[in-house]
Amino acid sequence: MAKHINLNDPEIMTAKDAALRWGKAPDYVRQVLRSNPDRFPEGSVRLFGRQLIVTREGMEVVTGHGEK
Repeated sequence: MAKHINLNDPEIMTAKDAALRWGKAPDYVRQVLRSNPDRFPEGSVRLFGRQLIVTREGMEVVTGHGEK
């Protein structure tokens, strides 16, 4: 059976929301992903159409700290 993913989970957010929650510029995730995609742990960031989705784990690894 496939694993169920709850898209209402606050651990999953848009890149813009994540950047604002971590006190970064709105395009922070997109810039980091473009310049150094290996900084994100596998499966912590994904592009759906034109929307980037990122996990809390991904943001904590990339920024080096938790949410502000």
